[in-house]
Amino acid sequence: MENVYLQKKRDMFLQGGKHSILSAVAVVLSIFESFIPDLPFALPGMKLGLGNIAVLLAVETCPLGLVLYVAAVRALFALVTRGATAFFMSFAGAIASSLLMYFLARIKNTPFGCIGIGIAGAFAHNTAQIFTAYFIIGNAVWGYFPVVTLFALVSGSLTSLVHFFALPKVTSVPLFQ
Repeated sequence: MENVYLQKKRDMFLQGGKHSILSAVAVVLSIFESFIPDLPFALPGMKLGLGNIAVLLAVETCPLGLVLYVAAVRALFALVTRGATAFFMSFAGAIASSLLMYFLARIKNTPFGCIGIGIAGAFAHNTAQIFTAYFIIGNAVWGYFPVVTLFALVSGSLTSLVHFFALPKVTSVPLFQ
């Protein structure tokens, strides 16, 4: 009986370590991204979404609750560093993209592949942010939708490629197996 109790405690400890590491990676990548100058053609607030790499890794290695935890930590970081509006936009995008990527990754013989899932996640993130901005600002945001849709192709592809090459290294660590 005691062995079962100790095993449960060990598993809880390992899960806590896993989501703490992934959350820290998401925050560090977001900090790194804040040092990258805005692209000259990008709209205000448009970022590559490097923190999403950690969410993609969580999608591959964690249950849904931990994926959403990592996404929520990213949004809380936006609250602390950029304020409430950034939090609401980040939170809506993070939850929408995390849910979509998680369920797409769980489809057996998924036709999407790693890059397709990343692009879908970027599109869901941007779409949720546009809807959130609509409730904050109004109809003016709909003009941004075609641009952020195209940007989702670029950002989703780039973050997915990094995820694709990082995943074998991450899953070789016993904590993430």
